[in-house]
Amino acid sequence: MSQAQPTVRPEPSGAAFSYPDCPAIAEPSPADRRHLLGLEGMTRAELTEILDSAGHWRERLSRGRLACDELAGVAVVNAFFEDSTRTRVSFELAEHRLGAIPIPFSPAGSSVSKGESLLDTLHTIVAMGVDLVVVRHPSPGTPALLARHLEAGVVNAGDGAHEHPTQGLLDLLTLRDAWHGRFEGRSIAIVGDVAHSRVARSAIFGLHALGASVRLAGPATLVPRGIESLGCEVAESLEQALQGADAVMALRLQRERMEAGLVPSLGEYAREWGLDAARLRLLEPGAVVMHPGPMNRGVEIAPEVADGERSVVLAQVANGVAVRCAVLARCATAVAEARA
Repeated sequence: MSQAQPTVRPEPSGAAFSYPDCPAIAEPSPADRRHLLGLEGMTRAELTEILDSAGHWRERLSRGRLACDELAGVAVVNAFFEDSTRTRVSFELAEHRLGAIPIPFSPAGSSVSKGESLLDTLHTIVAMGVDLVVVRHPSPGTPALLARHLEAGVVNAGDGAHEHPTQGLLDLLTLRDAWHGRFEGRSIAIVGDVAHSRVARSAIFGLHALGASVRLAGPATLVPRGIESLGCEVAESLEQALQGADAVMALRLQRERMEAGLVPSLGEYAREWGLDAARLRLLEPGAVVMHPGPMNRGVEIAPEVADGERSVVLAQVANGVAVRCAVLARCATAVAEARA
């Protein structure tokens, strides 16, 4: 009998987990508190500090929804070059709660649409007195590039398939609640379209730093080669990934980012990789179900799971405002100190 051959995971075009053509991703240092570019390289102490601050803001916001003056006079431009609902609204709400001055920015009708470079446009905006730039962009490394050249602090609101650090932080805060503050010895299954998921990468970096283990699972075409080097395990099936896990995160099938043919059909994907009630029985008792949104109900997650008692999806959304308050306050304070 011939020996079974190991599964070979092809690497889909444009979906690698590393970006050799974008050296700016690694700069500046994660220790530069003016910026939040990613969770890669952040220490346990730094992550815990932000989560503690987010917990403080969550408690403070729960006592009343009126704005405070914590960041009075701080101007924040929200430069979103991709569609967004949760992240954009969450940042804008956090800015209002902190007493900052939110400045909306749209690529349509801006100087960028007239041919000016993104960097020149934001140089001009920062010269008007902007303190922080929140940027979402389809190109990996864009926030890091801006942070190298702008005097303002830069917060990454998602750059291509690279990272989404504030989503990663709100996921960590949600898990800290569910796991009663203990990450060591806990495990989470992250399942689905790993290749195109910046959320998965931020989660892996943050969870690894805090002591939790991560199992990944998805179609071979949607799990990049070599991702085990980030400190996670790749399961051969959804069932293997879920067995005994303390949480599961279903990832959205990002059809807008992928080339054709990576999955045979939505129906087959749902049958093989969709979270349903039967598969949840493989999890540890008390394990929670997460999803970064927006959800494709009936594809990566069944409606009864999305709305079930194990779901903490709405808690993730609610925690987003507190996390972004903590991040904006941290970055704005560092900017003010650097200018003093």
